[in-house]
Amino acid sequence: MEMTKYSKTYRIMHWAIAITFVLLLITIFLRLTWMNKYNVAAIIQNYLIDTGQVLTEDQLIVLAKKIRQPMWDWHIYFGYLLTGLFSLRLMLPFFGKMKLQNPLVKNLSMKEKFQKWTYIVFYICVMVSLTTGLIIELGPKELKKPMESIHVLGIYYLVGFIALHISGVLIAEFTDQKGIVSRIVSGSKKEN
Repeated sequence: MEMTKYSKTYRIMHWAIAITFVLLLITIFLRLTWMNKYNVAAIIQNYLIDTGQVLTEDQLIVLAKKIRQPMWDWHIYFGYLLTGLFSLRLMLPFFGKMKLQNPLVKNLSMKEKFQKWTYIVFYICVMVSLTTGLIIELGPKELKKPMESIHVLGIYYLVGFIALHISGVLIAEFTDQKGIVSRIVSGSKKEN
């Protein structure tokens, strides 16, 4: 199998997009766990009980949402950043800087076809997530709820893709693509 060489442009785009996805996942993880509005409301309630003060459950939830809002704002900022990076990623092939995946090229192995189709499905899912996120933030209010229903599904494809991607890279590294990790980090295979 031919050893892929990764240009500086490709490596920068790959890692910028990867880091942005990880940061988005961190904000999602925080929102679903420690910064969950019910957890934050319970912490506030416990504090208020100790001080002899009382708020209704609705008031506690509103306060909890206000406390976690700055963290969630970062999710939105990273979403805008990813929109820009992903748009740039899709435009670069037209300037000859990167290639788009094409699973219809003749003489591809089943493995290569699977890889290319996986990327195409991933790109489509990312476009859906970015579009729904932008509509949630910038679109008409009546579309917010239906778009949120679609947008939250993004975590499933993202976690699945990351697991599949890392597994594939590790398999390639230890089989027919030795040095793939070195090449995507530094651009060249490290000599042993």
